[in-house]
Amino acid sequence: MTLPELTEPVDLCLPTGRLNPAAVGRTRTPLHRSPLRGWGRSKRWEYWGIMTPDLFVGLTVASLDYAAVPSIYLVERATGAHRTIGGLEPVARGTSIPDTLPPFEASARWGGRLGASELRMHAAGSATSIRGTAPGFAIDVTSPDAGDALGVVVPWSDRLFQYTLKDVARPVSGSIMVDGREFAVGEGSWAVLDRGRGRWPYRMTWNWAAGSGLVDGRRIGLQLGGTWTDGTGSTENAVFVDGVQHYIAEELTWQYDLDDEASPWRIVGEHADVTLTPWHRRLERTNALVVASTIHQALGTWSGWMLDTSGTRVSVDGLVGWAEQAQNRW
Repeated sequence: MTLPELTEPVDLCLPTGRLNPAAVGRTRTPLHRSPLRGWGRSKRWEYWGIMTPDLFVGLTVASLDYAAVPSIYLVERATGAHRTIGGLEPVARGTSIPDTLPPFEASARWGGRLGASELRMHAAGSATSIRGTAPGFAIDVTSPDAGDALGVVVPWSDRLFQYTLKDVARPVSGSIMVDGREFAVGEGSWAVLDRGRGRWPYRMTWNWAAGSGLVDGRRIGLQLGGTWTDGTGSTENAVFVDGVQHYIAEELTWQYDLDDEASPWRIVGEHADVTLTPWHRRLERTNALVVASTIHQALGTWSGWMLDTSGTRVSVDGLVGWAEQAQNRW
């Protein structure tokens, strides 16, 4: 079953706070407003993953209602050196994430006077500027919109549901400072957006994969998800060719070994057969009583193929990106 494609703005929720049936579908641009009601199960986030020839940076502004969990994850590709600059702020103090369509700004502040950190993500409709500072780190980059994204509503029930927008293979330019060293962001750099708004079960496991790059002169984006969408009638699977979305309704099979850091991650089905060969593995655990998470993330290089809507194979050989498993209690 293929999700209906929505082309007009729509509210994710009814006035009662329950899922709006008319919102269930997929989009090519941000069209879902998210007037979430209730407290404790509502989750909102803006995540940007930025891959350059020198660095990988993951930037998170997130509110779980009873806590904000902002973070910066940084990897230097030449050495493998990595660090996390994260926070846990009660009642989402210092974090602002709108439920409206762009233009808007999402922001987070955390840490004390000696370790103060800040992120600001300003989505203007034609481009997003991302600025932030933290101990030993600063970023100032801009990513222009460059074609289709993939917006999907995942309906677990009329009370629990998620709107996700994934936008991969976006150009990005600017600069990143790490411990006083400046790294240019430009040619060979890519940005990926993950926007989330919804009301979640307390426990959930998900898989996510993203890839960006040029293959045979075409800009290719890989976007795949799994586990959390199984059985809902929705998938978040697509390949993007020069900014055009080719949606894949099939639930794909994920194959990976969390105990073997060098092992590949393979995602396979009738419409895709892709493999990520890792060059960096991340394991991040958080346990703060009510909020707990375990993230296994592999950064690496993609190979294989995906089918576009005409049934033509699209090579993903050489795309850079990641695959992950996240387990959350929140």
